Amino acid sequence: MIQTDLIIILPEIVISICAMLALVVSVYSGKDALASRLVLFTAALFVVMALWIGNSGGESQSAFGGMFQDDAYARFCKVVILLSAAAVLVMGRDYMLRTGLLRFEYPLLVAFSVVGMMVMVSAGDLMALYMGLELQSLALYVIAALRRDSINSTEAGLKYFVLGALSSGLLLYGASLSYGYAGTTGFSGIIESTAGGQASMGLLFGLVFVIAGLAFKVSVVPFHMWTPDVYEGAPTPITAFFATAPKMAAMGLFARVLYDAFGGVIGDWQQILALLSVLSMFLGAVAAIGQTDIKRLMAYSSIAHMGYALIGLVAGTAQGVQAMLIYMAVYVTMNLGTFAFILSMEKDGQPVTKIAALNLYANRAPGKAIAMLVLLFSLAGVPPFLGFFAKFGVWTAAIDAGMIWLVFASAIASAIGAYYYLRIVYLMYFGDDVDDALNGGGSPVLWGVLMAAAAIMVFGIVNLFGINASAAGAAAALVN
Repeated sequence: MIQTDLIIILPEIVISICAMLALVVSVYSGKDALASRLVLFTAALFVVMALWIGNSGGESQSAFGGMFQDDAYARFCKVVILLSAAAVLVMGRDYMLRTGLLRFEYPLLVAFSVVGMMVMVSAGDLMALYMGLELQSLALYVIAALRRDSINSTEAGLKYFVLGALSSGLLLYGASLSYGYAGTTGFSGIIESTAGGQASMGLLFGLVFVIAGLAFKVSVVPFHMWTPDVYEGAPTPITAFFATAPKMAAMGLFARVLYDAFGGVIGDWQQILALLSVLSMFLGAVAAIGQTDIKRLMAYSSIAHMGYALIGLVAGTAQGVQAMLIYMAVYVTMNLGTFAFILSMEKDGQPVTKIAALNLYANRAPGKAIAMLVLLFSLAGVPPFLGFFAKFGVWTAAIDAGMIWLVFASAIASAIGAYYYLRIVYLMYFGDDVDDALNGGGSPVLWGVLMAAAAIMVFGIVNLFGINASAAGAAAALVN
């Protein structure tokens, strides 16, 4: 039995062992001299694990008495997490090297956080959920403050840690209430206690606190306070990491808990999620308008996009989960391309994040400007780019579930949010000629990621590169 369990969790074991061995080797060698190679090794390991998991197929399995679930849903989320983490590591390598931040701890902390994310999306028990969540969070707290000589970076790490501890407390309190009233920490046992759509008041209070704890990790309103400061204060490659893999993991865990543990009381948590979705969409859209730093703008953009993704969960159907998974995969791709562009923003070799520096950028780098235009239009949900079809998917699921008012509200929020994306496009093509304008450079890696992401937004509308079928299978494995 133990041997079978270990085989099921073998990808997590392989990454953990490799990270621990690399930690020992780095400590007893030249330490940071190996950091650059370690980044590439970790990225390659993630890609290999993604291919392994993606091609594993097979029936749904569980390990350790149902605490760990290996099904199509978990595998879909893990592939997105691993590939996005690998892309961020490769994208940010030159930046971290130039700024003196490429220490050997960086890729190892990313690896440990990815293991935590993989456990999160496979959790079948409140204990496994918390273990994966904290493994991810503790690593992210550290890398958020990796630039130790920067007040902003230190502040970002501290805010993330303090508010993260608060969210963990809320989550633990909700888990204790759920255990007390359901008599078990297993998701299968909790959903049995809600059979027939009836749940005790104590269990519903537990559900509310669990949602509050998870909402922090997704950074939806009103648990979004950490996001703008952490995005701005953390080094840009780390911000890119925060905006991709952890979002996929947190949203994947959110759906896992709601459907696997509390799927019997969908009508109760639908109301909560609908409110969180509306608040997130409108606050993200409105607050981003006045931002002058592109990293802070992307923070509020992420808040709004998590609100759109929640629409799929609010639908309470397999179609809604499928739409959410597609939305998150497209969102992660858009963010990878956008942050590749942000990483290439520099003036005389120094990184720049001010939006005003993009004035007439199209004159200096027309290829990068058109790629960024495609990504911005896709983020805004402008047809015919892939971002529109991802948003249309969650709208369709909500309409079929009778949530027309939510679709109407999100359409208004989308119209508001389009302004700050189009403002960047306007500056790049029709702005003023300023003295502190950006150079048109950037490494081939960043150029490649930017162009690839833009191409996916254009050509992905044909068949979503097979993601649609994979997401459908993943949703069917979760909602049964």
